[in-house]
This record gives sequence, structure tokens and C-alpha cells, in this order.
Amino acid sequence: MKGNEYPSVMADFIVVKALENGVSVIGLTRGEETRFSHSEKLDAGEVWISQFTEFTSAVKIRGKAEILTAHGMIKSGKDDEES
Repeated sequence: MKGNEYPSVMADFIVVKALENGVSVIGLTRGEETRFSHSEKLDAGEVWISQFTEFTSAVKIRGKAEILTAHGMIKSGKDDEES
């Protein structure tokens, strides 16, 4: 990047709300090889907002969480009944 230029920003982003302690949010890179770029651990009630950019193409979420997107809300993790 030159000077005050920022990477181009895509419109898509997600909001992750942890429903339990230890929820993992893992960012994955774009390019010829997909690689882990960032990892974050959330505790119950914490919120993470992630934006897709020219460098981030995917996000993996492990644990019980609510994920809000432009397409709606989905829950990750096992339901209590699936134990």
C-alpha cells in the first residue's frame, strides 16, 4: 500500500456473538493457497465483527455462536440435544 491508501473493502461482513466461552473465529486468506490469517477466542456474550476484504475470503467459527450476515442469522455449534 502507498501512503494513506487502504485495501479495497468489500461490502460483506459478519457479526459473531459467542453463546459460550471459548468460541474460535478464524480468518482465512485469499490467493493461490488458503491460509489462516487470524484467530480470535471469544467468551460468552462477546461480539466480533469481521469484514471481508481483498485479503480475507472466509471465516471459520468453532463453538456455539450466533452469526449475523446480510442473508440472515445462523447458529453454529451443536445443539444441546445433539450431545
